[in-house]
Amino acid sequence: MFVINSLAGGGAERVFTTLVRELNGADRGFAITVALLDEEAEEAYHLPPGIPVERLDTRGGLLRSVTQLRRLVWRLRPDVTVSFLSRANVAAVVAMRRTGGPAVISERVNTTAHLKSGRFGFLSRLLIRRTYPSARKIIAVSEGVAQTLEADFSVERERICVIYNPVDLERIRAMAAKPPEIEVFADDFVTVGRLVANKNTAMAIRALAASQSQGRLIVLGEGPLRDDLAALAAALGVADRVLLAGFVANPYAVLARAGCYLLTSNAEGFPNAMLEAMASGLPVVAADCPSGPAEILQVSLDGENPAFGTGGALVAMNDHVAMARCMDRLVEPIVRDVCVQQGQARVDAFSVTRAVEAFRDTILSATAGNGVLPG
Repeated sequence: MFVINSLAGGGAERVFTTLVRELNGADRGFAITVALLDEEAEEAYHLPPGIPVERLDTRGGLLRSVTQLRRLVWRLRPDVTVSFLSRANVAAVVAMRRTGGPAVISERVNTTAHLKSGRFGFLSRLLIRRTYPSARKIIAVSEGVAQTLEADFSVERERICVIYNPVDLERIRAMAAKPPEIEVFADDFVTVGRLVANKNTAMAIRALAASQSQGRLIVLGEGPLRDDLAALAAALGVADRVLLAGFVANPYAVLARAGCYLLTSNAEGFPNAMLEAMASGLPVVAADCPSGPAEILQVSLDGENPAFGTGGALVAMNDHVAMARCMDRLVEPIVRDVCVQQGQARVDAFSVTRAVEAFRDTILSATAGNGVLPG
């Protein structure tokens, strides 16, 4: 049973859907049922026909998630659960205790950074400490996430394996060839993500205002900070150069025609959109947040100075001035071409085939000894 909060737009949901599609079937050794904790009016990603889907109605509540998933697990008796995202992970570990079956959880964020503050952050960290260590296997999306789970949440390193997110190059390139939904120019900068505090889209707007470029900033994503970001762009005098485009069904067509990708997050587990931008032929300027960007670019900062790596530049978190300097550098054709070539070569290490086989091996390893026959 694969478990996730919902199939609303997001990187975790996209990876989840890809893995379900690729792992389901007799040739892979799995018959998959999907459990969605929350009912969504619209789903951004769609599962292949024929896969049973159990839609629960937890309304985002952890206690309801645990209670309803426990009932579902007891009724269906899955051999193993594979869950994505913290709430689904906690619920799956607790639910599987009732049957004694193994739970495999996939941690998609840098847990410490993601839950670093607030009353609910403290409660969430406590719940994770009480549940994650008893999962049979924990799949971390980066080495940084793995180190955090071990150091801050008492998870044994032997239970953790690192599997990078898959990049479906064939699909990305096919979609990139289609006409974009919005007008895009070669000197435009693009950033992708929900308009929430953690994505720090304000840094991208400030960097645009500080750069020498005359290009625009295209923001793909929706969220509660839309009005605040629009007000910031107006205050900095770049309102006419910031396009808050909302959710775009085919972001790859936009990425493929732009000039540079910006990642400004305060924390990431593993930045899918950054890799997909590189696969689409964009150089990247990324904030050195925990965790993922430095691993992808294969570079580390020398103090506060920006560093150019495999496919783009890394800058200190919240340093919009350094980001602006790198943006100006990457519009230079020679520098841009080198970064694009390096970036597209780098994404080959994150193929769907590698990720699917690694997930399959991990699931079968988790079920060994539980009477589950490998496929």
